[in-house]
Amino acid sequence: MTEFTAPIDDRWFEDYPEGSVYEFGDTTVTEAEIIEFAGKYDPQSFHVDPVAAKEGPFGGLIASGWHTSSLMMRMFADHYLSSVASLGSPGVDELRWPRPVRPGDRLRMRATVTEARLSKSKPDRGLVRTRMELFNGDDELVFSASAVNFLSVRPVPTAGS
Repeated sequence: MTEFTAPIDDRWFEDYPEGSVYEFGDTTVTEAEIIEFAGKYDPQSFHVDPVAAKEGPFGGLIASGWHTSSLMMRMFADHYLSSVASLGSPGVDELRWPRPVRPGDRLRMRATVTEARLSKSKPDRGLVRTRMELFNGDDELVFSASAVNFLSVRPVPTAGS
């Protein structure tokens, strides 16, 4: 496991070396959150109706995959992604939900830097590709994806500063 050497508000491209692995976050998913999210964005019976969900394909209520993705993004933003150097993302690849997230599941995140390289066309930034994984309390993988982020390089101090 790797520890960041800089806090999130002083973290730059150079602080994400390829091969680094970070673990963080801890959130417990509630039935009310599952139903509320799904009621707005993914109103399938196994996400919004605990009684119907018992008879459904998962044998009970489960979180929408998009809810699980949102939980991951919150942990990613709170603990991993620089608050000063982030320049956005062109996308996420290989998004998967291999196991359902259920009420009461406690989730943690693992982020692995799989690629970190400077931009050839814009030397003031780099590209960081991160393998993101969420695990439940039984250490079962419930989410995985590969994110691409652009990050500014650490500013060079100027004379007198």
